[in-house]
Amino acid sequence: MGKMEECITKQTCQGANKVFPAPPPLPGPAKNCRRKGSLMKNGSAIRGNNCAATATRALWDRLFDGGYKTDVIIKTDNGGIICAHSNIVGMASPVLRGMLKQAKGFGHRRPISIHIHGVPQDAVRAFIRFLYSSSYEKEEMKEFVLPLLVMSHTYVVPQLKRACEQQLEHGLLTIENVVDAFQLSLLCDAPRLTLITHRMIIMTCKAVRETEGWKAMKKSNPALEKELLESMMDEEHGRDIMMQKEKNRKSNEQRIYLQLCEAMEALVHIFRDGCRTIGPHDKDLKEHQTPCDYGDCCKGLELLVRHFASCKLRVPGGCIHCKRMWQLLELHSRLCTDSNSCRVPLCRNLKEKIRKQSKKDEIKWKLLVKRILRTKRIGGAPIFVSSNYNSSP
Repeated sequence: MGKMEECITKQTCQGANKVFPAPPPLPGPAKNCRRKGSLMKNGSAIRGNNCAATATRALWDRLFDGGYKTDVIIKTDNGGIICAHSNIVGMASPVLRGMLKQAKGFGHRRPISIHIHGVPQDAVRAFIRFLYSSSYEKEEMKEFVLPLLVMSHTYVVPQLKRACEQQLEHGLLTIENVVDAFQLSLLCDAPRLTLITHRMIIMTCKAVRETEGWKAMKKSNPALEKELLESMMDEEHGRDIMMQKEKNRKSNEQRIYLQLCEAMEALVHIFRDGCRTIGPHDKDLKEHQTPCDYGDCCKGLELLVRHFASCKLRVPGGCIHCKRMWQLLELHSRLCTDSNSCRVPLCRNLKEKIRKQSKKDEIKWKLLVKRILRTKRIGGAPIFVSSNYNSSP
């Protein structure tokens, strides 16, 4: 046993009856500090990286604002100067790193000068600040989003480029700047932004053509203006075609619903009043009848009824003509409000069957009935001759 073990044993034996103070608690997370990992608070894991990210950003911002031991001077338009650290801007941008190496290779003494022209000084300052802390102020992004997009592409800062594209897509793109954003998206290799801006220009072509951006593009890049005008014409032509197709579709639907309205009228007419060779059992058909108001519709229904009465495959699905007759009878039963006094065959039986149909089929039939009744009221179809029809959709 070594001396340390002997000393501990001796002290333990001598102070067996003494009360030693409780050890201090293990170090835990700060109250307002949260970081991603396995820290625990009140028995539950603390997630997030808010404290570390905020503190880190604040540290980098202080380093940039304070200018402590800067060794690079960034010159902007109108004689503006921004001081920075070569190690930081060089690591954040490979283009700036190459410029710094080139300046050192020419034997330039510190501080090294770099020129960034063509953009406002405040935009350059926001760009350099992003290289430090990977963050930006909302107001600066709102005001300088296009210059920041250009610099992020020119100096290869993909994080800032993605941020500019997202901000433009989600609110910063306007009628006034969409033409400039479209041209810059082509120059800065931003295909998604190109698609979004092009779509906005096409959809708001009249307003966009009145902006200063369009007028400037017309002078500087007439070929691009010509392409956009051709796209607008193609879009307008395609829109006209789609509108014509939609108009034809609605017209065809209206015609079908009118035919169904007439068919329902003719069906009631045949079994209530009788027509040609078919009529109710309690009436004798006259040899010379007046011309029927329903014309070919009544004639076609008469042939269909005769086939339905004599067909051996009358079950639904067995014969296409019988299936059509079943559908017409079911449609009538859904429109009829008094099956007890109705002369149309199977009206009451089909109403009982309707109550057992699936919800999906019920929705389809209700929609069809609603459209037929609306067509009857709006489309100029004749009023149903039978009082057994509901007049409200």
